[in-house]
Amino acid sequence: MTNAAGAQWEGRGSDARPVLVWFRRDLRLADNPALGWAVGSGRPIVPVFVLDDETGDTALGGASRWWLHGSLEALSNTLERQGSRLVLRRGPAEAALAGLIAETGCSAIVWNRLYEPKTIVRDRCIKTECGNRGIEARSFNAALLFEPWDICTASGTAYGVFTPFWRRCLEHEFAAPGGASLRLPTPGAWPPGDALEDWGLRSRAPDWAAGLRATWQPGEAAAQERLDAFACGAVTRYGDDRDRPGDPATSMLSPHLRFGEIGPRQIAAAIGPRKPDEGSDAFLRELGWREFAHHLLFHNPGMERKNMRPAFDRLAWRDDPAGLERWQRGCTGYPLVDAGMRELWATGWMHNRVRMVAASFLAKHLLIDWRAGAEWFVDTLVDADRANNSAGWQWVAGTGVDAAPYFRIFNPVAQSRRFDGEGRYLRRWLPELAELPDSLIHAPWTAPAPVLKAAGVNLGDTWPWPVVDHAYARKRALDALQRVNRPEEFDETASPTGHEGTR
Repeated sequence: MTNAAGAQWEGRGSDARPVLVWFRRDLRLADNPALGWAVGSGRPIVPVFVLDDETGDTALGGASRWWLHGSLEALSNTLERQGSRLVLRRGPAEAALAGLIAETGCSAIVWNRLYEPKTIVRDRCIKTECGNRGIEARSFNAALLFEPWDICTASGTAYGVFTPFWRRCLEHEFAAPGGASLRLPTPGAWPPGDALEDWGLRSRAPDWAAGLRATWQPGEAAAQERLDAFACGAVTRYGDDRDRPGDPATSMLSPHLRFGEIGPRQIAAAIGPRKPDEGSDAFLRELGWREFAHHLLFHNPGMERKNMRPAFDRLAWRDDPAGLERWQRGCTGYPLVDAGMRELWATGWMHNRVRMVAASFLAKHLLIDWRAGAEWFVDTLVDADRANNSAGWQWVAGTGVDAAPYFRIFNPVAQSRRFDGEGRYLRRWLPELAELPDSLIHAPWTAPAPVLKAAGVNLGDTWPWPVVDHAYARKRALDALQRVNRPEEFDETASPTGHEGTR
């Protein structure tokens, strides 16, 4: 190195030159293999985060960017309490890291792997460039229980069906999580960095995030607290209660897991040592679905946009901007769908059972391309994960390799009565229906006029008529889907695999 910043390390020996620890979606100190390796090297450590808008790791929607701000703020505060700091840079990662290498004269750069197609290509280029410049570059697995290439069929191919995939995973021992790095050696001088507030990750005009602030606390400490509470309580009831959106039965760990504030090894370790029961097994299976989604995306790089079943390329999706907008705004007239979409808008999250019903309604009742729904979820979910999102939408739409059968079309009224019989979830998010009796709140248009009047419900005014009749929509969807599907043998009564990862 010949620049002034790099010259400060000359004459001090190679061991004194710092290590860049490139944080990405691993915004934690515990169970962080890249950070652990850097601490073990004994060299000064420069923690770095790069906001790279050109690749899938940070190019996300408004809700995720809101969370990212809070997560980076929490990590920065934790590092500062240890006498370290988090250096922020914005721009293409290759250029940002090249600048930091030149400024610090670092001897190595380490990171934890990501598995989206764009990031894989980018990271390989960075490793190659580092090697050409004599800089050690190492990467580690912090995001998954197993590497996508380590779980394969007996013939060595990738899995396309979840159940045998997860069965194979369970044949392997889960690695134990690593501990937290309590003290990071610091460099003699720090490179400059951006101010987090200057990134504008949190919109202030208009301020749409009040519900997010009331619902969530990003950061590693909050993630660990939530995991501890779930592992000591609700997990035992998870198998029975996870499908009831009105009950606090899910972990709500998904956004913490999405940003790596907690890792899957930590979750498995917290759940696994307890006596196996239906709740813990069901929850670990959800963790397995997340694993499977990343396995699929790694082996099928086009999964975010391409139908996994080519037959669906022939499906004539409806061009219905008005229908899409009504779905997005929670104004379809079907209470369970609308409650879910309003929960999503208010909190950046939606209960998993309701996600499936809402997604099915868009793709099958309205016959709107699943990719339009996937894009909306990417923009509005705090836990937006490209692998989980695309795998989940393809499962619901029937276009995935391990998908719901095309003729499974969730009845939103039946689903509502089955999983929210007393209407607790509906009344929370649909106050305009709160006075309807339990028997009628799931389908207000079936209520007698006197009951509607007593409840203050005026169909077409205070509550919309259904955007489409269920029986008509079901027949229309079956007619369209049958034309692109060969007859297949499915068990329509089978319980669907959860499709959005750990909730």
